[in-house]
Amino acid sequence: MTAVRYTLVQKILHWLIALAVIGALAGGELIHWLDNGSLKDQIYFVHKSTGMLILALMAARVVARLTYGAPGLPAEIPGWQRTVSGATHFLLYALLVLMPLVGWAATSAFPAPLPFYGLFEVPALIGADRALSERLFEVHHYMGRAILVLVAMHIGAALFHGLVKKDGVFQRMV
Repeated sequence: MTAVRYTLVQKILHWLIALAVIGALAGGELIHWLDNGSLKDQIYFVHKSTGMLILALMAARVVARLTYGAPGLPAEIPGWQRTVSGATHFLLYALLVLMPLVGWAATSAFPAPLPFYGLFEVPALIGADRALSERLFEVHHYMGRAILVLVAMHIGAALFHGLVKKDGVFQRMV
């Protein structure tokens, strides 16, 4: 069965966000391993900018989803898979909006600048509060771990449908 596909706009947003998330997760992990210095500062700069990019792209993605909807799953997909798919997509959307907001608040509370790829400075979201910043960065870290698990589930399910089931689900986004 050939499922209806997502629109070109939705596909472009999906893949841009996927690349940005992979980069942001990798950068976030590197930040924890590097000693203070110019390399760590550069990775932080790109990580923070990419977080703001993800937030903007997710805003566009939510608008696109509300505008165009999503193609239905093939009828032969079991109910439990529909439930897991819906929950995974909902959690990914929620975390990909909330995580940059938490990072923005944590950076603001630190307080540290939040340049957007050197083009402009993103204004502070909240006032300075180092203790709050530390707690928010910890939440931000665990949100990253949750996103990593959800992305792995999403990729695994996509590959299962594309390579094993060949039921049209994978082709909706490619």
